[in-house]
Amino acid sequence: MKKIIFYSKIGCPWCDEMRKFLEDQALDFEEREVLENSNHFEEMKVKSGQSKAPTLDIDGEIYADVGVEDVKKLF
Repeated sequence: MKKIIFYSKIGCPWCDEMRKFLEDQALDFEEREVLENSNHFEEMKVKSGQSKAPTLDIDGEIYADVGVEDVKKLF
């Protein structure tokens, strides 16, 4: 099973779409909200080199500012 960390922002429609996709696929993931948690924000920036969400860490592979259509290809 893949380890998935999902970095999201409150009020982000693309993040809402990604969350729904991950849930619909019954994928086990950990969501880390980055607007209200500066540690998660810094972690996302270090891993991805940018500050946009949604960003996914899938088994150490980083997919920054990614859309659902891109992620569908991975599963």
